[in-house]
Amino acid sequence: MNTSGHWWGLILPDPGTGLFYIVGRDLTEQRRAEEQLQQAQKMEAIGQLTGGIAHDFNNLLTGIVGSLDLIQTRIRQGRTDAVERYARAAVASANRAAALTHRLLAFARRQPLEPQPTAADPLIAGMEDLLRRTLGERVQLERVTAAGLWLTLCDPHQLENALLNLAINARDAMPEGGRLVIETANTHLGPADARRHSGVAEGQYVCVSVSDTGSGMSPEVAARAFDPFFTTKPLGQGTGLGLSMIYGFAKQSDGHVRIASEPGRGTTVKLYLPRHHGAAAAETVASGPAEPHRAAQGDTVLVVEDEPVVRDFIVEVLEELGYTALQAADAQAGLALLRDAGRIDLVISDVGLPGALNGRQMVDAARLHRPDLKVLFITGYAENATFGNSHLEPGMRMITKPFPVEALAGRVRAMIAGLD
Repeated sequence: MNTSGHWWGLILPDPGTGLFYIVGRDLTEQRRAEEQLQQAQKMEAIGQLTGGIAHDFNNLLTGIVGSLDLIQTRIRQGRTDAVERYARAAVASANRAAALTHRLLAFARRQPLEPQPTAADPLIAGMEDLLRRTLGERVQLERVTAAGLWLTLCDPHQLENALLNLAINARDAMPEGGRLVIETANTHLGPADARRHSGVAEGQYVCVSVSDTGSGMSPEVAARAFDPFFTTKPLGQGTGLGLSMIYGFAKQSDGHVRIASEPGRGTTVKLYLPRHHGAAAAETVASGPAEPHRAAQGDTVLVVEDEPVVRDFIVEVLEELGYTALQAADAQAGLALLRDAGRIDLVISDVGLPGALNGRQMVDAARLHRPDLKVLFITGYAENATFGNSHLEPGMRMITKPFPVEALAGRVRAMIAGLD
């Protein structure tokens, strides 16, 4: 019986005396021990995560800060011959830091996604040359396609990243060469799958399977394969974020991922993405590198961003391109400008603005008066309530921080011209 919530026992008769006695034990200590164990495991995981982040970011920041210090020193000395080289080194380290951040956000299921109806087979076919170059001559690439493969709803760029990461892992597991097979299939996950794997919903999925004939993993290693910063590669040859990023992408896309491996017999990773019942997205024709452009006469862009450095950077880029740039530091100020009758061809807004309204809420309110308002959201991470499940409406696009000047200029130009 359990009368107090802290004690468990049985009342049993004593045959010799006819009396009753109680056999039991206090559960308080057991529960306390279990809670302490869970807390210790949680802190160990947090320590591994933060330790990995600190290690990688400190290396990258050393490259950035050191290069900038050298630039300042050379400028004071009047020596500008090496400044460009130091600037390139700082940019390279900053770009690697941005890539690391995106991988962390993918693991945490907070990366900004732009899901769209995606045909997996054409996407993989378009990557074939890249995959062959990545794998090298010693690894044979094979593709197995399914007739009548369903569409899936996901971010195609992140699916490409996931496949490239899996190919790199497979290549590293086959140093003497081998075979990599990418297979697609329609499949159904039923009640048994949902019971066996937490968070898996029953239904129809597109399965993308990547199998190699490499060294494989022990059950203990395979069980930790999706943990952030866990890697079996030598120091400096892997961040341990590739598989965790794939796991986060699958979960954020309402999908699932499984891994099966055996030492000496290779590894198979299966990525399950939910079936999409609608039509395929319209294909966009690549037009080559965007040419430098000037804004049309009177083109006006409103920038809503609470971080002054970022806001000043965007405004300066826009003005350099010939746009009239308005600016606001929060949603209320931005909404006041949007409620005026003045011309605004595009809004560039951060999502996470201070105050009662975030960027998306500001835009929703503004569209009551400007239903055709075009909006480019800039964000460092996405919350499911804001961008998940394809919540970006027509006329809305997104660009992820940090972004190069060329990417921002090209997206602004395309949106105002109605090409994006």
